[in-house]
Amino acid sequence: MRQSLWNFSLAVYADKAVQDECLALQDQFGLDVNLILLCAFLGAEHGIALTSDDIASARQAVRQWHDEIVRPLRAARRSLKTAELPDAQQLRTQVKATELEAERIEQAMLQGWIDARLPNLQRGDARTAVNSNLDALLSASGVDRASASSVLKNTIAAALAR
Repeated sequence: MRQSLWNFSLAVYADKAVQDECLALQDQFGLDVNLILLCAFLGAEHGIALTSDDIASARQAVRQWHDEIVRPLRAARRSLKTAELPDAQQLRTQVKATELEAERIEQAMLQGWIDARLPNLQRGDARTAVNSNLDALLSASGVDRASASSVLKNTIAAALAR
């Protein structure tokens, strides 16, 4: 199975500044980090600018999994962070590993979405496409670009440097 999105995401997300940006977008605006990384990947690696319909389609492809599996695991992990029971931190470590696997599965679903559409998507300039894709995601999520612009600079730079 192709894992080019996952490999790209691991490389880009390894940058602490990118992690901080993605988590800020997740926590402040409710964005799915995997969709942020999808937008960066398709723009940077393929020069593909997504439409609002593309964003909606990708979101729909993973919505149920994200809402029913990923988010509850994240909530459990975060709750365990402050639990003072003797075995709570060991459980938190296990939940964190399970959450990461759930994220990988979500990205595999997105990879399937990409593979089905990639031949039909138009290619262009990578820098323009990354910015356009992130703007489209923000817009589709009801987030004002001005509110999130300072949060995106490291993610864009890391994606384009790959």
